[in-house]
Amino acid sequence: MSVSDVQTKTRYWLEALEKNPASALHEGNVEELRDCLRFHEHRYYVLNDPLVSDYEYDQLFKLLESFEQSHPSLVTPDSPTQRVGPGLVKDFPKVEHLVPMLSLENSYNVDDLLDWDRRVKELSGLEEVEYCVEPKFDGASISLVYESDKLQRGATRGDGVIGDDITPNIKRIRSIPLSAAFSRYGIRQIEVRGEVLMSKSNFAKYNEKLQEEGIPPLANPRNAAAGTLRIKDSAEVSRRNLEGFIYHVSYTLPTHPVGQDGKGPVSHADMLKMLWDLGFRSPQQERKIFNGIRQVIDFVHQFEEGRDDLPYEIDGMVIKVNSIAVQEKLGMTSHHPRWAIAYKFKARQAESKLLAVEYQVGRTGAVTPVAKIEPVPIGGVTVSSISIHNEDYIREKDLRLGDHVLIERSGDVIPQIVRSLTEKRTGHERMIGFPTECPECRQPLFKPEGEAVWRCTNINCHAQVVERIIHFVSKDAMDIRSLGDANVRKFFDMGLLSDIPGIYTLDWEKISKLEGFGKKSVDNLREAIEASKAQPLHRLIYALGIRYVGETTAKTIARGIRHIHDLSELSEEGLMQFEDVGAKVATSLHAFFHNPDNVQMLHELEKLGLNMQSQQAAVHGANLGGQTFLFTGTLSKLKRSAAEELVEQHGGTLLGSVSSKLNYLVVGEDAGSKLEKARKIPSIKIITEEDFLKMIES
Repeated sequence: MSVSDVQTKTRYWLEALEKNPASALHEGNVEELRDCLRFHEHRYYVLNDPLVSDYEYDQLFKLLESFEQSHPSLVTPDSPTQRVGPGLVKDFPKVEHLVPMLSLENSYNVDDLLDWDRRVKELSGLEEVEYCVEPKFDGASISLVYESDKLQRGATRGDGVIGDDITPNIKRIRSIPLSAAFSRYGIRQIEVRGEVLMSKSNFAKYNEKLQEEGIPPLANPRNAAAGTLRIKDSAEVSRRNLEGFIYHVSYTLPTHPVGQDGKGPVSHADMLKMLWDLGFRSPQQERKIFNGIRQVIDFVHQFEEGRDDLPYEIDGMVIKVNSIAVQEKLGMTSHHPRWAIAYKFKARQAESKLLAVEYQVGRTGAVTPVAKIEPVPIGGVTVSSISIHNEDYIREKDLRLGDHVLIERSGDVIPQIVRSLTEKRTGHERMIGFPTECPECRQPLFKPEGEAVWRCTNINCHAQVVERIIHFVSKDAMDIRSLGDANVRKFFDMGLLSDIPGIYTLDWEKISKLEGFGKKSVDNLREAIEASKAQPLHRLIYALGIRYVGETTAKTIARGIRHIHDLSELSEEGLMQFEDVGAKVATSLHAFFHNPDNVQMLHELEKLGLNMQSQQAAVHGANLGGQTFLFTGTLSKLKRSAAEELVEQHGGTLLGSVSSKLNYLVVGEDAGSKLEKARKIPSIKIITEEDFLKMIES
């Protein structure tokens, strides 16, 4: 089925559900609905690019489920109601889950919860049921297997039966323990389930980096987490700062139920506490216990009101029967456990009209189209502008001027256009024409092979120059707080500022005569600019706005050099010797530091007094300079964070894993798999904490 066919059929069934649900499905078209659901499952679980909201999908699923319950002879083995999920991607080895990963039954209103509570009471024989309520994390589902207390395997949900083996990436997530003392509970092998998330703050930072590189930002934290788990470069997973929440035990060996021997938990709340005590980030602190569904309903409504204050994105609450014994009595269907249900929050969506498209030029020359829509409130924010990323995005979404569009504020951060409401078109809508010239300097645009973004290649384009200056003074760069976006643009338009070195030679006499610039304001600005000269080297490297060089890479590079001009002497191969610097980053660095204009700018900045040296090396003598370190096990004299800080203070570099690039593995008590792996690489020196401290003191 094509995208347009699916969209047409989806609208047909959704409209039929509103008008006459009883006649929406029949024997002649039920297979078409199954195909439609399979298509949407593939878009959601495999491509991470859904075409419908969760609510719309659930409505279609319930339509099929209801029809099959009334016509059991028409149920097919491959119906979406008879299998857990969709197909799989092919990039990773496939592994079978020890127990299928089922979905959850969804509810959207109080009546659904009351009906579910009634069924639970009938099946369990209880007059009142104790429930455990926890957030429904909006991330990527994972399954972890531990054997003899060691993490053996991490996998994606996949189709619920078979997932992708992503163990190397899972090990990069710091909130997931590499070992956990399940043996304390009489467990030799265990499979636990959870969700991998990207916090709202990390999501915002990651999208900023993408936009700096001219790459369309991700729509929401869930897509960011799911996409990260499937990338082949596991080092990149570390840089994206994912978090793992574990909230369920699906299988244990010995085969007795968890808690039967008196050691393990007997309730879901106990299970969360066990996971928390073993070092997992379980929802132990967020979960609440209630006796009866009425208290649950009050709590989920209260929690929904405060969802914006959470550091991570949730799309509802999960209500679970607390007693594990009652859970086992209730059992499962082929699709979901009978002892749990998800209460889904209302989607932050609204309808608006696409009025115009403007084009913005970034500091790397990337030209980004921005949709101007009729202002509409979504989730407490009024939205009037939305990035529509690039020309391909416009074509794929079939966006037209004058279209009515469905807007969603995903992840409480970035609004996006979900789709155009083509059924509302009148024939007066107009195609969106992408420019062939830079909207600022009128030079021809260029699209590099393999990229989706058109770029202005004129480095003197005023729009690029302004954006480069704005980036240079930004908080995470040189942090010149009094010289923000508005003042940069104002000074540039007035001819007071034309390039980065010009920040340090501003005409204070002229500025003091401007409206809004009294003596105190001018003094604050001068002090902030002067203070920025002493910023550490890694901030300067990041502030230069080199394509693909973010904050983490800038720190890595700064630790490996003594002076910024050292980078002008390195080949691309030499640059790739830095930890986590690949061919793409090395090419960008080499081009920047071998450009005469850029080298001249750096010399000017140096004459103006900016710090160009590695302060770590200067302060501590860099007695660990050029050496790489990794810690494993429990240190007796230092906290791990303090030891790692000492490495950086003395000019050394921290690595995230054992590899041929590692010089020293510092071993504490109860050292794990890192020690075993290091012993297989002759070039790695394995030392104790005492040996490390002697190196610091020497």
